[in-house]
Amino acid sequence: MSRTRVSKAVAIALAATAAAACGGGGAGDDGKIKLSIGLFSDFGYDNLIKEYQAAHPGIEIEQRKVKMEQHHTQLATQLAGGRGAADIVAIEEGNIAQFRQSKDKFVNLADYGAKELESQWTPWKWAQGTDGDFVLGLGTDMGSLALCYRRDLFEAAGLPTDREAVGKLWPTWEDYVKVADQFTAKKPDVKFVDAAQNVFKAALDQTEEGYFAKADDSYIADTNPKVAQAFKLAASLGEKKQTSALTPFSQDWNVALKQASFATTTCPAWALALIKAGAGDEAAGKWDIAAAPGGGGNWGGSFLAVPKQGKHPKESYELAKWLTAPEQQKRIFKETGNLPSEPAAFKDPEVTATVNEYFNAAPVGQIFGTSAENLKPTYRGTKDAPVTLVFNNALNRVETGKQTADEAFQQALGEARDAAK
Repeated sequence: MSRTRVSKAVAIALAATAAAACGGGGAGDDGKIKLSIGLFSDFGYDNLIKEYQAAHPGIEIEQRKVKMEQHHTQLATQLAGGRGAADIVAIEEGNIAQFRQSKDKFVNLADYGAKELESQWTPWKWAQGTDGDFVLGLGTDMGSLALCYRRDLFEAAGLPTDREAVGKLWPTWEDYVKVADQFTAKKPDVKFVDAAQNVFKAALDQTEEGYFAKADDSYIADTNPKVAQAFKLAASLGEKKQTSALTPFSQDWNVALKQASFATTTCPAWALALIKAGAGDEAAGKWDIAAAPGGGGNWGGSFLAVPKQGKHPKESYELAKWLTAPEQQKRIFKETGNLPSEPAAFKDPEVTATVNEYFNAAPVGQIFGTSAENLKPTYRGTKDAPVTLVFNNALNRVETGKQTADEAFQQALGEARDAAK
């Protein structure tokens, strides 16, 4: 699931257009029930939807795919206006707290029996998609974290290339920074990492609380030492010009992948498909996967929810229920690498035995599945998304030489407090 940023002005304009032009499905001239699913990037549903339609000939399903920030901005506009939303909408875990505040705009999936499914998911995943007895969304994937690296570039820098040995290079993020210095000394023409913001997010996502307190959703970024530590560490890479200063998962990022202009990137399970698509077939076997510094973490994962404005809530729920069932999550993992959020799926022998040939036959089922069993996700506040953007912009100012790390951090603290209001 691509985490690509678009400008707020463009997103709002597109949202307004979409809200006026299209809404949930209805019934067509052929008498079929028309259902739409609003997604960001590729959830791996293409083949599953064909199968579902074949088994349910009275239903026709349309996928609407836009980039992540645009999708969520558009959805907020559609909910506020009371029209334009798809029958089923994906909500990313970083935005789920925001939309829980608007639960009156959504169908309570418990009314259709969703609470009977609770045991399918890990407890924390289920909790993210619910608010007391209100079931807002059914969990899709989760973002168990690892670290992807270019074997050929590591070899050229005199570093180990075996994934076990590489993982031992960086038990902590401070060790990761030391490896960056070693790499840069031997390969000054290649950046060590794609973006400081990826390092910052990965490090912060290994803490129980980031920008907001779990107890009362209060803003704590200016008093939480973990935020300052993660920012300082990531910014140090930017100050030393060891990052490519790229917007992750953008077209420029794809070009950099193809040109092998950076050696490492944080890679939650869903990112593997994006790396492969960007780097191309010629890089097959050159990328590999090692344990992430700090012991893993969770980055991403989504939910399927049903806005009230749709005309077919029961049929929408049944489709969402089927798409998020363990058997379908297992199939999606084998096809795209999106890690299931249900133990019955990520512990399944077919999943644990899965290797990814593109990533030097890395045992991705073991790497991500083992991490999934021990995940303790960071609390996401209701204003998590706008605050994250503030800190990402601050890191970019450091990477591009516009500010020192201290200057950027102090400015970000003020802007983030305003964004959290």
